[in-house]
Formats: sequence, structure tokens, C-alpha cells
Amino acid sequence: MDTALAGKVVLITGASGGLGAGMARAFAAEGARLALHYHRQRASAEALAKTLSGTDCFVVGADLRSESEVQAMLAEARRHFGRVDTLVANAGIWCEQDVSIADMSLAQWQETLATDLTAVFLCCREFLRIAREQARGNLVLIGSTAGVFGEPGHGDYAAAKSALAYGLTRTLKNEIARLAPHTAEYCGGRVNCVCPGWTVSPLSEKHLQDHALVRRVTATMALPQIGREEDVANAVLYLASDRLARHVTGQTVVVAGGMEGRWLWRPEEVDPGIA
Repeated sequence: MDTALAGKVVLITGASGGLGAGMARAFAAEGARLALHYHRQRASAEALAKTLSGTDCFVVGADLRSESEVQAMLAEARRHFGRVDTLVANAGIWCEQDVSIADMSLAQWQETLATDLTAVFLCCREFLRIAREQARGNLVLIGSTAGVFGEPGHGDYAAAKSALAYGLTRTLKNEIARLAPHTAEYCGGRVNCVCPGWTVSPLSEKHLQDHALVRRVTATMALPQIGREEDVANAVLYLASDRLARHVTGQTVVVAGGMEGRWLWRPEEVDPGIA
């Protein structure tokens, strides 16, 4: 099926590894032109660009917590390509250590919210200004199942991702529709969110070596298997395509095998005598 993404300019934040790199490969296969963002891993981003033979790639660095660096990143991408059609707001952090809210430092909370929420606001704001001038554009935000179901020990991450998946996505879909309005030839500006669950990636790889963890996680899913990068990338491609998803906006798509939530207690912690 033709996605009509050939020649479109797609800026992917956090493209230097993991899910971002998988998305870049998927867009490249559709003939898109790519702005690949990195923060510290420039060599990884440049190596990725080299593997995408035949794809027009532009590698750009920025600390997305910095207003000026975000502005410069979008401006550089626009100067290079002449336009930016899609922003995939993928970059983010997840603290591997479990820390309950009762024990969480203010510094950890602020760092996660700055990286996973405020940085996305800055990227979206600059992209919307471009979309207003172009009268074209769509956004795909990358949330998480943590933002849908919560995640004990990761309340900072869950709060940030929930804000993306619901409040921000559903507000932006109304705002972009006025900045890049529907016409007889154009579907109108769109904003959607993809929320992956546990997915095989460099970040999760060592955790997924724990078979007991895999059993606990997949036991919450109708399709009991860990997601793959292409599962997420395919959902992002669909939502970025004005042809395939022309009438889809303000939606939160969960890519997690039908997950309904995570266990709050391990079976051995429950006393059946009082349950």
C-alpha cells in the first residue's frame, strides 16, 4: 500500500538508537527525507544515516530541554530541506531504578518532566509555528503504556507520558487544525500519539533476559509476546501518512499486545486466606 510518504520531510527526535532508529529505517523504506536528532550520541546518528543508503538524511544535535537549541534544530532542518512535514517526538528518558513517589527526589522528578514533557512541548511549539507558515504538517508523539496504566516505581515517567498521551495530544489536535486547516486538497493538520508497551530495544534488552519478568509482563497481554521495534514503527508510519490516516487525529494508539495493566502484587505476596 502506498503511504504517500515519499519525499516527505520527517524529523525524528531521539533517532540515534532504539525505537527512533527503527522508525528512521521504516520511513527511509517509504522514501521519506529524514532529519535525525541526537543529543549526545552523534556517532550513532551518523552511523545510522550511513546505513540508510539512498535516503536524504540530515543529522542534527540538540539538548531538547533548551529552548534555544530546539529552535535552532527546527530552523536547521527547515533550511536544509525547505520544509518539515512531520515531527515524531520520540526522545525521552526512563530511570531504570524503581523509586516510589514517597522516596523520589525533587531533582529526579524535575529531570524526568523536563526531558519527557517540557522538551516535547518545546519541539511541538516550534513545529506548530512551521506548520502555520506551511499550512501543512502532522505530529506523532511517543508515549508509553506507563502513561495509560501507571507504573509503580516510575511515577515521574508515567505522569509525563500520560500528559503527552491525553492532555497534550487532544489539545494539539484542535490547535493544529486551525493552523493547518482542512481544504479540498488537504486533509488538515493532525496530531496523534503512540504508546508502546514492553518492546525489544537496547534499553530493555538486559531486563528482558529475566524470564520471570517476561512471564509477568506478557501475562497482562491478550497477545503474550514482547513488542518489536517494527511494531511501533509501523504504527508511527500509519499515523504520519496523510493518505492512510487522513481522518485520524487526537488518537492514542496503544501498541502492547492488548495489555490491560500490570500486576500490583506478585502471586507469592498474596495471602489467599484473606484475599
